[in-house]
Amino acid sequence: MNTPLSNSPTERTLSLIELFLNKSDGLSPTDIYDQLNISRSTLFTLLKELKDLGYLEQTETRGRYYPGPKLKAWSGFSGPNFQSLLTGFDNETRHTNYKETIALAAPNKNGIILLQQVEGNQSIRAVYTVGGPLPMDHCAFQIFNPNPSLAVTQHGYAFQSFEERYELALPICQNGITPDAILLLNVPAYRWQQPDLFNTWLPVLRSMAARLSYRLGAASYTPFHTIDEKVSFPTVSLEKDQINEFLQGPWAARLACIRPDGNPHVIPVWQEWDGNAFYILAWNGSQWAEFVQKNPNISLTIDEPWLPLRRVVARGEIFPLSDMPLEKQHRLINRLTERYLGQAASEDFSKQVETIFRFKPTTQRGWKGLTSSNKP
Repeated sequence: MNTPLSNSPTERTLSLIELFLNKSDGLSPTDIYDQLNISRSTLFTLLKELKDLGYLEQTETRGRYYPGPKLKAWSGFSGPNFQSLLTGFDNETRHTNYKETIALAAPNKNGIILLQQVEGNQSIRAVYTVGGPLPMDHCAFQIFNPNPSLAVTQHGYAFQSFEERYELALPICQNGITPDAILLLNVPAYRWQQPDLFNTWLPVLRSMAARLSYRLGAASYTPFHTIDEKVSFPTVSLEKDQINEFLQGPWAARLACIRPDGNPHVIPVWQEWDGNAFYILAWNGSQWAEFVQKNPNISLTIDEPWLPLRRVVARGEIFPLSDMPLEKQHRLINRLTERYLGQAASEDFSKQVETIFRFKPTTQRGWKGLTSSNKP
């Protein structure tokens, strides 16, 4: 018999679903019980709920359970591990009471499939059908277009306006660049003006999509990673409060240092800015941590590949914090994992941090916009 599962309802449900993904011939309750060490009452409660929701089906009373239509829609899912996505989505949404519907979808052989959703708490709300394919006119298809439009690559999202509702789709990228799944917003049109919709929801969804990408292994979140160099946007300096606000987002920084052979070394890092200095984690085996011990001069760049193209560049010397109290270290690591992964750090995760560095810039500047090098 397997090791007992945790008390997490999500883990129990996903473990049960996993058993059925490659079992087209079905499973009996005894088969399931032998593989999942949970109580019979819990097992039959889960089976009934999944059956009622369309994830499982039974051809006869007390007979075998088979994958239902919604679960069959998952079987062709070719993106990153769907359990990681669903667990991350559940962690992101379980403690927040959203006013509008937020959903998760990914492509498979049948189209783009709606994997999960959290319905808005309004009496009138726009919703999807979980397990079903999205219609061809859905804005999700703009994200997965092999040649996405300039608007999508410049803004990092897709938007669709219908007579009665608005849809917004943001990419989730396992490698930080190429979309593997999407985060969706579905709202009734009568309740929102488009500028208010973007101002309210785009920062929330963009941060969530970035954290889900980091959970899948992305080192940074730069979807599409392209800006048309023939297009220019006026460059404007950021004020100090604008810099501080921008640096609070879950955006990875690029740390540039010098290798012992004199060549540059650039690596994505997690950072926390306290208004005076950056705190940066070095994982076990990080080469850059060795390089900066010999030459502490670095530059740090945090930027966004979508409009308004904000970026901050800081330069100075970086030093390890050998005297930071252990409790303060744990609090910092927890804040960073909450910020970048949407969850508190586990003990095993904390052990992966080798060194914490403090970087107080001697120079720091921020801009937004992009001036084309092709301009006369």
